[in-house]
Amino acid sequence: MLLQSILSGIFIGALYGLIGLGLGLTWGLLRQINLAHFGLVFLAGYLSYQMAASWHVDPLLALVIVPPLFFAVGVGMQWVLSRFAITPFNSLLVTFGITVVIESAIQGIWTADYRRLESHYNDLKFTVGPLYVPIPELLTFVLSLSIALAVWAAMRYTDLGKAMRAMAEDGPIASAFGIDAQRLGLVLAGGCAALAGVAGVCLALTFTLTPSQIFAWVGVVFAAVMLGGLGSPLGPLAAGVVIGVSEAITMAVASPSWAPIVSFSLLILMLLFRPERA
Repeated sequence: MLLQSILSGIFIGALYGLIGLGLGLTWGLLRQINLAHFGLVFLAGYLSYQMAASWHVDPLLALVIVPPLFFAVGVGMQWVLSRFAITPFNSLLVTFGITVVIESAIQGIWTADYRRLESHYNDLKFTVGPLYVPIPELLTFVLSLSIALAVWAAMRYTDLGKAMRAMAEDGPIASAFGIDAQRLGLVLAGGCAALAGVAGVCLALTFTLTPSQIFAWVGVVFAAVMLGGLGSPLGPLAAGVVIGVSEAITMAVASPSWAPIVSFSLLILMLLFRPERA
């Protein structure tokens, strides 16, 4: 039972990391605390639910359809925000408002009732010794790891990634060397919104959806981003897995009501012993 709980913690931790990847990149590289990221994740989840329920679109096909649409949404949102001299704190307030609008839109279209994406993947699982491995959770883990590694490689080895890191390090100097910070910001914001689209489809595959749950994910994902490091592609995934496993063990040996304490306790310890990372 404990091993199964640890495996479940790894899977949900991978989802924490996948959601936190886009949030951490916008926070670390664009200096924007984009709470709208959570709204986009749930909007993507509801869209994939609708496509499966009404149009019988396979959830894996939704992974091809939704992210490009969200890339365009992210570019448009960043274009609007870049019109103003927005500080990180102001970005927090503005994107919080956008999240509330998205939540209201979701509730207006799909109501506040619970929605579950039903697909043939829900019943697929295999065993490894005494452990049951559900296919949707495994798919989420594989996608999270693959995307995190791909983003890490792009940030480290491509000219575009190096330009983004230079822009985040010192924007004026980077611009003086010919880097178009505005264009890079649009590309980065679009990419992070596309990541929200992928995370939303994975969320719909593994969890029941309800609009009120949007803000329930904020705390634990924020903790994963802070623990993993702002702007780090691999950090949120590693931190998310640590948090997920810690929560799973806590629920197995103590009580589920203690699980939310884990992520914030880890975050407080990090702030106490390594405050320079905050």
